[in-house]
Amino acid sequence: MTNDGLRIAVIPIGGEAVRLRPLSIGTSKALIRILNKPILELIILELAMNGIEEVYLGVRGYYNYRSVYDYFKEGYWIRTRYPFIDHDVRIRYMPRYETLGNADAVRILVDYYSLRESFIVVQCDNLFKLNIGDVYRFHKSVEADMTIVFKEVEDVSEFGVAVLDNDNKVVKFVEKPKPQEAPSKLVNTGIYLIQPTVIDFFNSIHGMDMLKTGRMDFGKDIIPKLIELGYRVYGYVMKNGYWFDIGTPERYLEAMKFLLYHSDHRILEAEEKLPRVYMQGRSQASKVLHKDIIERYRRGLVKFSGVSLIGRHTDIGDNVYIEDSVIDNYSIIKSGCHILGSAIMDRSFIEDDVKIINSIIGRHVHIEKGVTLINSYIGDNTHIGAFSKLVNVKVWPHERIPLGVHIENYEVKPIHHDAND
Repeated sequence: MTNDGLRIAVIPIGGEAVRLRPLSIGTSKALIRILNKPILELIILELAMNGIEEVYLGVRGYYNYRSVYDYFKEGYWIRTRYPFIDHDVRIRYMPRYETLGNADAVRILVDYYSLRESFIVVQCDNLFKLNIGDVYRFHKSVEADMTIVFKEVEDVSEFGVAVLDNDNKVVKFVEKPKPQEAPSKLVNTGIYLIQPTVIDFFNSIHGMDMLKTGRMDFGKDIIPKLIELGYRVYGYVMKNGYWFDIGTPERYLEAMKFLLYHSDHRILEAEEKLPRVYMQGRSQASKVLHKDIIERYRRGLVKFSGVSLIGRHTDIGDNVYIEDSVIDNYSIIKSGCHILGSAIMDRSFIEDDVKIINSIIGRHVHIEKGVTLINSYIGDNTHIGAFSKLVNVKVWPHERIPLGVHIENYEVKPIHHDAND
C-alpha cells in the first residue's frame, strides 16, 4: 500500500494502563495478548503494510522496556515471519529518560534521533485498519502542521472531541467532555500526522513552559495549545476501516469479537481448518492436535459457532462448545466446557464442565472443574477453585479463589496493595 513516502512511526507506550487492570498488572500494555499476539505486534504490522519502515517506541519503566525489547528487538525478524511485508522494519527505542506524557515521549524520540521529516504517531492501545497514504495525502494537500484522525462514535465520554470547519480544520477541541456537553461525535483516535513545525513548537517558549509545568499530553494539553496559537491543525475523518481503543477489558472484548470476523488471516498466521474456525501452528504436534479436533468435530463431540481462533498446541476435550472466542497457545480445555465470547490466554488449564462467558482469562491460569465465569477478568497465574461462580469480577494476578465461592461485582486483589500505585 503506497503512502507517498511517509516512512516513520512513533508509538508512546509508557503508561501504566490502569484501566486495563488486571490484564496490565506486571505486563506492559504493549505486550497484552489479543488474537494470540501482542497488541503492539498487530499495530506494527498494520503500519508496515502501509509502508512504514522505521518505528520508534517511547518505552518507559522496567516492564515496558524489558519485555518489549526482549520480544521485538530491532524488528528485522518481522519481514521474515510475515513474507507479505516487502521491506525491513527497523525498531528503535527511547533512551532511559523520564517523561511527562505521551507528547513528551514523542518530543524526546524526535530530538534524540534527529527526526526532521513527517511522521505518524499511534497510541499503543489502539487497533485500526486505515489507509495511511490517504491521510498523508490529505495532510499535505492542506499544508497541515498536524492532522488528527477522527472517528464518529456514539459514546464520546472518554475521548477528545472536535468540531471541524468546512475545510476540515479543527476549530474546537474538548478533552473528555460530559456526553451532554460534547460539541460533536467526532473523537480523537490518537493517530496523528505531524510535521517538524510541531517539533519546533516543543522547543519554543510556549512548549518549554508546558514542559516545565508537566502539561505534555497530546489531547489534554498540546492539541488545544496548538489550535490556540494558530497552528494548522486539521482533521481526517475515518469513513472506511476500523478503530478500537482497547483501554479497558470491556473494549478489549469488543475489539476481539469484531476482529475475529474482520481480520486479515495472514496476520493471524492461521488457516481455516473448519468453517469459520481458524487454527494456528505448523509443527507436527500442532497438526496432530488440529486433526484430532477436526475428527471429533465431525463426530459431533466438539462444537463451534460464530468465528473462533485456536492457537498452537491447544488441546480441546469432548463435549466442548466454543463460540466467538480465542484460545491461545498451549492451553488445555477439558471435557464439557462452554466458552462464549471470551479470550483464553496462553498456557491456561481449564478443567471439566467450566462455563466462561464474555470473560478474559489471563496467562497460565488454572480453573478447576465446575466453575462459572461471567463478565469477569482473570489476571495471570491465577487459580480458581472448583465449583466457584464469579460474575462481574476482576481477579488480580497470582491470586487464589477458594473452592465453591460465589462472588459478584467485586475486585479480588492483594490486601497489601496500594490502590494508588
